[in-house]
Amino acid sequence: MAHRDIPQSRHRSVRYALLAIGWLSVVLGVIGIFLPVLPTTPFLLLAAACFARSSKRFYAWLVEHPRLGPWIRDYLDGNGIPLKGKVYALLLMWASIGFSCYLVPRPWARGFMLTSAVCVSVYILRQKTLPSRRGGADLG
Repeated sequence: MAHRDIPQSRHRSVRYALLAIGWLSVVLGVIGIFLPVLPTTPFLLLAAACFARSSKRFYAWLVEHPRLGPWIRDYLDGNGIPLKGKVYALLLMWASIGFSCYLVPRPWARGFMLTSAVCVSVYILRQKTLPSRRGGADLG
């Protein structure tokens, strides 16, 4: 799979920050494979996005990885997102936004968080849903 035509950041500090976020996302994604409450696909997609802007080598490694690549290739190729990935992403996002709204007393901040959550939810729900594959990487 070829590297997407996404320009890499020219700022070294931004590239390092993206690499750190990317690797943290890979670790959380791998943990999510074994821990059902932690979603795998959204973290690996975030890692791919970070690597695409910071390191062509790590992006290629992730997308072509025999175990991790299948979790994200379908989405990157425009084929959709597994149903479990959608459900986990939406549930965790709304739980964290709800908790954040409870903690943050500012109405403008709550409005921003809720608006963001609605926009992300619409985006996720409008993506194609991958049919379940037995034995494949179809979990979120």
